[in-house]
Amino acid sequence: MQIAGKNILVLGAYGFIGAAVTRSLRAEGARVSAFVRSAKSGAQVLGDIPQIQGDLRACLLPEDWDDHLQGIDCVVNCAGALQDGPADDLAAVHHTAIAALGRACANQGIAVVQISAIGAEPDADTDFMRTKAAGDAALRASGAALWILKPGLVIGQSDYGGTALLRMLAAVPLVQPIAYPDTPVQCVGMQDLCRAVGQAVAQDLPQGTYDLVEDTPASLFDVLAETRKWMGFPAARTTIAVPGVVTTLISACADGLGHLGWRSPLRSNAMTVMADGVVGDPEPYRAATGQSLASLPQIYAGLTCSREHRLTARMSLLMPLVVGVLSLFWLLSGFIGLISISDAASVLTDAGWGMAMAVASVLFWSFVDIALGLAILRRPWAARACFAQVAVALIYLLAASFTVPGLWLDPLGPLIKILPAMMLSLVAWPLLQSR
Repeated sequence: MQIAGKNILVLGAYGFIGAAVTRSLRAEGARVSAFVRSAKSGAQVLGDIPQIQGDLRACLLPEDWDDHLQGIDCVVNCAGALQDGPADDLAAVHHTAIAALGRACANQGIAVVQISAIGAEPDADTDFMRTKAAGDAALRASGAALWILKPGLVIGQSDYGGTALLRMLAAVPLVQPIAYPDTPVQCVGMQDLCRAVGQAVAQDLPQGTYDLVEDTPASLFDVLAETRKWMGFPAARTTIAVPGVVTTLISACADGLGHLGWRSPLRSNAMTVMADGVVGDPEPYRAATGQSLASLPQIYAGLTCSREHRLTARMSLLMPLVVGVLSLFWLLSGFIGLISISDAASVLTDAGWGMAMAVASVLFWSFVDIALGLAILRRPWAARACFAQVAVALIYLLAASFTVPGLWLDPLGPLIKILPAMMLSLVAWPLLQSR
């Protein structure tokens, strides 16, 4: 059966897997529609592919799907979230909405291809895996034509989640930090994953559940070493095994930052999955297709690593430090102004300002500095906070140049030091762009 001419709806279409699947299906001649939560992100990632804007958290009943499924032959669900947070609800996204989708598709005779996960079982250690398993079970019970694909660690030309974390760790110079180095991992290339989706959509693959993994597991240490080699980074001189207590502390911090909108791949769900390993059974897929999936060395041999991949890995590694330094800089600037309000106001009174106006100015701008230091810590505001920091710094430079130009010659260089702070904010801005 052919893919060409089929009407396919892809959920989570601008995600790491979803974007690749969407492009692959379109290249095969399918008429693809993208179900996206953010129209802006969808347009940036998917270009001219038709979009349906919607939120899985609002599609919890079969009738909520009826309008979205008009004229659709098959739905490919690539949507998912790692952990509950301000913008994510695992139970809704992985289970409730997908159960409703399954019933709606069964009623209309629409097939479903579900991208699940290795380890998605009802008794799994994480709510990510348990909710994924609940969604899989609901789809099986719906009666819709169904293919459930469970990929291992997905390696693609772009990166996100676990793949991004691998590249960030590979970018650490001289040493190689790693937690759970002996954990077994089976990978799958994005090309093989997209091929399996295409086989399911074309119904060239029998209905059922398939683990999409290479034949032989490798240790996480070996996977990281292979990633480092592919990226062209020198081999590490020494390896640092991160103790479990440190990993737990890092995960707890990442979980806390999750409440501020930061979707770190170091959150506890990801670390628990990594501790358990990513191991599946390649035999059902091999028996159904007569094909084995590419091994990790073969996957990397088919991908191009260029300067932008290395730069992205290095800058992603530095991003938490950059954000932390900017936050600290602006917070300290504000608090020091409040603590030393008399000394700060005297600079203005010496220039002819009245005491009341000078004190009011110091108070106002100190609170602006503190607000900017806090704003960059909240992920949805962070990129805009960088621009605000640059704008406020320019105000300081221009105002000081006209009011107290002598500060340019101050031995401590208070105005000169604003310049690198501005540049750091400008460097941070592209790092904070969403996918």
